[in-house]
Amino acid sequence: MDDAVHLRSTVCLLGRFPALAGLDLVVARGETLLVRGANGAGKTTLLRALAGLVPVVEGRAEVLGCDLRRDRRRVRPRVGLLGHGPALYDELSVADNLRFWARAGRARPADLGAAMARFGLDGRLRDVLVARLSAGQRRRAALAVLVARTPELWLLDEPHAGLDAAGRDVLDELVREVTAAGATVVLASHELERAAGLATRSVTLAGGRIVDDGSRWPDALAGPRRQEPVHVA
Repeated sequence: MDDAVHLRSTVCLLGRFPALAGLDLVVARGETLLVRGANGAGKTTLLRALAGLVPVVEGRAEVLGCDLRRDRRRVRPRVGLLGHGPALYDELSVADNLRFWARAGRARPADLGAAMARFGLDGRLRDVLVARLSAGQRRRAALAVLVARTPELWLLDEPHAGLDAAGRDVLDELVREVTAAGATVVLASHELERAAGLATRSVTLAGGRIVDDGSRWPDALAGPRRQEPVHVA
C-alpha cells in the first residue's frame, strides 16, 4: 500500500458532536501535507484520529496499513504526535523522559543523545526536570522525543509555536530530512507562510470536512515546493 493515510467518509465524534463529519483524505508516503482551517475546523481531531487517539465511528480509516476501526492501538508505535501539550512527565528529567518514550516507542538508546543534541538539550538541560523548563524548552524536548522514536508518520499540531527562531529553523530542517528519508508529515498550522514552504500540498478543513483540496495554492503562500500538488481523493 503506497498511501500513508486513506480516509473515506470518516466520522469522529467529540461527545455527540461530529468533529470529523464524513472526511475524505489520501496522503501518499513521503508527502508533507499542510492542514489549514479556522479554530474548531477539526484539525486537531484529525491529527489525533490519525494517531489512534480518537475513535473512528463511521467510514474507512487506514493509517500505515492499519485499520483504525478494527484496532487503532496498532498504529501508535509507528506514529509521532506533537500536540498542543508536550506529553512529557513533569517529575522526570529531559533525559529520563527520552529514555521512557524510547522504550515505549521502541527507539534505539543510541539515538537519544543525538536527538537531545539536535535541540540543544544535551548540556545542562538534560538533567533538568521538565517541570522547570520554559515553554520553548518543553517544545524542544517534545520534538527530541519524536526524533528519537523515528516515526513513519509525523503529526505536528502548530509545531512552531513556542520555539525561538533557531528552534524553528531546526524544525524546518528536520521536516525536510524525515520526508526525504521516506517518512510522511501532516502538520496543522496557522503560520501559513512558513508552513507552506515545507508542504508539498495543502488542504483546508471547515466543519470537519475538506473544503479545498489544495489544487490551487494562494500566490502569497506559494513558497518553495518539492512537487506539484496531488489531488485529494
